[in-house]
Amino acid sequence: MLTTFGYDVVGVTSSGREAIALAERTGPHLILLDMALPGDGGDPSDMTGIAAAEEIRRRFSIPVIFTTAATDDATLRRANVTEPYGYVAKPFAEREPRINIELALLKHDANRQIHEMEERFFNESIDMLCFLDFNGYFKRLNPAWERTLGFTRKELMSRPFIEFVHPDDRERTLKQNAEVRAGGQALGFENRYLCKDGSYRWFLWNAASGLSERTIYSVARDITARKQAEEDRERLVLELQAALAEVRTLQEILPICSYCKKVRDDENYWHSVDSYISQHTKTRFSHSVCPSCYASIVEPHLEGTDGE
Repeated sequence: MLTTFGYDVVGVTSSGREAIALAERTGPHLILLDMALPGDGGDPSDMTGIAAAEEIRRRFSIPVIFTTAATDDATLRRANVTEPYGYVAKPFAEREPRINIELALLKHDANRQIHEMEERFFNESIDMLCFLDFNGYFKRLNPAWERTLGFTRKELMSRPFIEFVHPDDRERTLKQNAEVRAGGQALGFENRYLCKDGSYRWFLWNAASGLSERTIYSVARDITARKQAEEDRERLVLELQAALAEVRTLQEILPICSYCKKVRDDENYWHSVDSYISQHTKTRFSHSVCPSCYASIVEPHLEGTDGE
């Protein structure tokens, strides 16, 4: 029947393990698999069709269509775990397998294109993308990690992630990690990661967990340049504040002549005290004579005038 449809049959087998070996050896585009393959109550070294389909999906990503005479809910629930591309219930008319095969191939091709696009995005992303297992080890990293830190992905995945975190940031990083593992999210979390040359770079994290997969899915952005700019800006602000404080201190010092008591302005001109104060403040003077000057200057002058 399959040959009549125009397909090439690369092999036929009657056990789950033989089906897996045949799939590995021939790499078919699609597999028709009977759920009733030996395994239930048979040779313990063999496996059922459902178990074979699960391993084929995990290892080879080849679309599987089940043929089955059993349509009870319990059997179908077990089969659905393997994510089959269709079912053909026996007995079946000639057109049923053909329709299911065509639809499965179209669906698999669409899924393959989506997967390739996701892989391309993952590999070409400027940001650092990662899957972190709940056990504290990276499960997957994109190439941006190697470009940013200098370690290979194999090196990064061989050690607990916390070993790459700056010692001063580890406590709060572990606390954030525990919150995400409990179902929370990390939004805008910052910490420092070790580079292979011994330096550290600042990362900005967003993360969420897949509880059923026991995996944390994260995206990190290198913000080292931004952090450096912030530090430079803070340093400049402090320097400006110090300079302004020094200017204010200098403004409080007035150069005054030790003899005539005139005051020098910023343009190096000398003014009388009353003239200088009038120009630089809103103060106005009403001239008078203090008792000391009256006794020492004015009174003798008046007496001299009377004597004349």
